[in-house]
Amino acid sequence: MSASEPLRMPPSLWAATAMPAEHTPALAEDREVDVAIVGAGYTGLVSALRLAQSGASVCVLDAGEPGWGASGRNGGQVIPGLKFDPEQLLAKFGPVQGEALIDAVGGAADEVFELIKEHGIRCDATRKGWIQPAFSGAAMHTLEQRAEQWRQRGVAVELLDKAAVSQRIGSSQYLGGWVDPRAGSLHPLNYARGLARVAMGLGVSIHGQSRVRKLQRDGGRWTLETDRGARVRASKVLLATNGYTDDLWPGLRQTVIAANSFIIATRPLPAELRQSILPGGEVCSDARRLLLYFKQDAQGRLLLGGRGPFSEPRRDADWNHLERSLLNLFPQLAGVPIEYRWSGRVALTPSFLPQLHEPAPGLSILLGYNGRGIALSTLLGRHLAARLTGAGQGFPFPVTPLRPIPLHGLQRLYLGAGIAWYRLLDALG
Repeated sequence: MSASEPLRMPPSLWAATAMPAEHTPALAEDREVDVAIVGAGYTGLVSALRLAQSGASVCVLDAGEPGWGASGRNGGQVIPGLKFDPEQLLAKFGPVQGEALIDAVGGAADEVFELIKEHGIRCDATRKGWIQPAFSGAAMHTLEQRAEQWRQRGVAVELLDKAAVSQRIGSSQYLGGWVDPRAGSLHPLNYARGLARVAMGLGVSIHGQSRVRKLQRDGGRWTLETDRGARVRASKVLLATNGYTDDLWPGLRQTVIAANSFIIATRPLPAELRQSILPGGEVCSDARRLLLYFKQDAQGRLLLGGRGPFSEPRRDADWNHLERSLLNLFPQLAGVPIEYRWSGRVALTPSFLPQLHEPAPGLSILLGYNGRGIALSTLLGRHLAARLTGAGQGFPFPVTPLRPIPLHGLQRLYLGAGIAWYRLLDALG
C-alpha cells in the first residue's frame, strides 16, 4: 500500500508563532502496546499522558502531527462547563449523576491550568476569566439565571450592565453580560505540542503521517494498519478524531456534524487599541446562537471567530463575514490589517454533549465537544485513561451506542438551514 501525501500544518496564527514541534516520525515498524490511540489532539494526548503515568504502554497515531486538527486551530479559549446550565443538567441526568457531572465540568478549566503548571507547558496560559455578553433583553435574562446558578455553587461570578460590559469589552454593542472567573486563554498549538512533549517524556510513542487505514480485532487484540503498511497491535484502542473522523469505524463519521469554525487575527495592535479592547485580558464569546468569540493573543493581536461556510475556505473573501463583524463590534479597528485567516472543524452532536462509545470489546471512542474542546477534552482524557486502566470510579457522561444522524449525507443542507434559522432568531432577539 502506498503512503498518502504528507499532511502539512495549515497556515494560521498558531502555526506561525508556535514552538518547534516534537519529532514524531511515521510508524516504520510493527509495535505491540497496551493501548493504541488514533488522533494526536488534546483527547488522544491527554489520555496517552495519563495512561503512561499509570504504567501502560501507549502508541499514538495521527494522519498529520500533534495538534494538526482542531487542537491546533481553535480560538484558544479555556471555558469550563457545557452548553447546558446546572439546573438543566440536573433535569436531564437526575440529582446524583447530574451533580457529579456539574462538579466535573465546572472544574474542567482547573484540569487544563493544573496540567500546564505541573509540567511547565509553555503556551501563554493566562486565567483572567470569560465574559459572555448579551445582545437582547431575553438573552440577558438567561445569563442572569446562568450566573446565579453558578454563584450558588461557589463561583465568584460578576454581572455586568451595559456600561460595565462596554468598558470591559471595548464594544458598545452589548446590553450586559456575566463573567466566569474560572476561564482563561492559551496558545492552542503550543498546548498540544507541550502535551506531546510531556507524553513522550513518559514513554509514549507518537507517530505522525501515519493514517490508520484498517482496524480489526483478532484473537482478543486489535490490529491497526497504517497507510505505510506498518501495524500496531494493542489490547485496547481509543479513537479520538473528533471533527476529523473518517470511516475507520463504520457509522462513526455519521454521528457528528463537522462544522467549520472560521477565525481571523489582526496585526499586533498599537498600545492604545490594546487598552480599549478586553484590557483585563479576558476571553469573550457572546450569547447569540451564531456566536462570535474573541480575545487578544500574547502579542496583542485581536482574534475573532465564528461560523462560516460548510465547505473548506479557498480565498480571503470566505472570511469577509468575520471582517464585517469585527468592525461592527470594534469600529476603532478600521484600517487595522488582518494578518491571519484560518479555519478548523468543530464536532457537533445532536445532544450538544460529548459522546463516549464502546461499540466493541476494548474499543473506546470519545468525541463531540461542541466548541468547548480544550477544557472538556483535558478533563475527559483523564477520566477515560482511568476507565481504561480500571482505576476510575465511573465516567462523567453515560456510555451511549452509536446513533448515526438520519440523512447525514445532507449535513451541508442541515447546517445551512440551521445557520439561516439561528441568524433569524438572533435578529429577533
